[in-house]
Amino acid sequence: MSDSSVAVALPGAQAPSRRLPRGVTFAAVAAIFVLFMAASSAPSPLYVVYQQNWHFSATTLTAVFAVYVVGLIGSLLVLGALSDHVGRRPVLGAAVLLEAVSLVLFLVAGGVPVLFLARLVQGIATGAAMTTMAATLVDLDPPHAPGRAGMINGVAPTAGLALGALGCGALVQFGPAPTHLVYALLLAGMVLAALIVAAMPETSGLRPGGLRSLLPRLGVPQRLRAEFFALIPILLASWSLGGLYLSLGPSIASGLFGLTNHLVGGLVVTLLCGTGALATFLLRTRPVTLVLTTGAALLTAGVGTTLAGIAAHLIALAAAGTVIAGIGFGASALASFGTLARISAPAERGELFAVAYVISYLAFSLPAVVAGLAATAFGLRPTALVYAAVLVALAGTALVIQMVRRHAHAS
Repeated sequence: MSDSSVAVALPGAQAPSRRLPRGVTFAAVAAIFVLFMAASSAPSPLYVVYQQNWHFSATTLTAVFAVYVVGLIGSLLVLGALSDHVGRRPVLGAAVLLEAVSLVLFLVAGGVPVLFLARLVQGIATGAAMTTMAATLVDLDPPHAPGRAGMINGVAPTAGLALGALGCGALVQFGPAPTHLVYALLLAGMVLAALIVAAMPETSGLRPGGLRSLLPRLGVPQRLRAEFFALIPILLASWSLGGLYLSLGPSIASGLFGLTNHLVGGLVVTLLCGTGALATFLLRTRPVTLVLTTGAALLTAGVGTTLAGIAAHLIALAAAGTVIAGIGFGASALASFGTLARISAPAERGELFAVAYVISYLAFSLPAVVAGLAATAFGLRPTALVYAAVLVALAGTALVIQMVRRHAHAS
């Protein structure tokens, strides 16, 4: 089979005449984006429950968290640019199906091995979906509201993470079947998502090179490198913070502050991600360079405040720091992915977003795994203090870089 024939052979690349309107499709894809991210954060409040039921260490906990990222990054590397060649609908449809399989595995999980498998499959599905949905939103960016796709690409991940963690925390604390109900509800959502994908129009034409796009590679076009590389420090700082909260956040709330309510465990994640989503929406009309600098400054201040709260064992101070850092997290996501949407051509978007997400999720996972090992060896409190101190230094570095760039552009 020739390379170009791969694109033609895949179903869904050619859309029938009757499809959802573009405006409806834009809103529906944004909702599916939120659903995927909610599914990815839903296990966070349950980690404490799994740990109590199956008696595993903090190292195993972060390994379960990290295997999701392994699947996600592998998927980004292999499938990140595929929708640029075969179309958005086939890739997104396959991702929805694979996500449904992972949710079934969560439903039947009775121990760590199946939990590992469920998270791995979920990571693969999410990686395939994220770049495809990000590129689809840019394809559908409304002419009357340019830049809306960049805003949604910034809001959807953080909003989804917040909703998934908070909703799961509430269901675990107050609902029946705490390790099953949330996955059953998410599975129903994926069935609806599959129906939407079947009815949506195709937004990307068929292009040769489908097989070649499956070869793992990371590359940024020469003309985009200066702007792209300038975003890396802020991506590292913000996503490293997110990884800490989604992997060990509920454990820190329980182990360091004695907050054993599962809703509070979900609220820890929501304080960061929900605040980030709100900040992304409120800052959507501000200049990108200003938002990048503001995001770096607030990340630095917020993590520093959280560090002080942990050191002094003051819950209110740690919560305030989380809110401040959450605003910085949202501002960073908005400006980073808004910049990518602005500078890229349609044929470059899938691969460019894949590179950005690989960097983000490496920062999201590797430090969290190290933190899990450290928490097992040295304890949760010293691990949280050192992690926060490193993040302050990283966010401060990102702030300096953005200030230098703003000064250079102004002069």
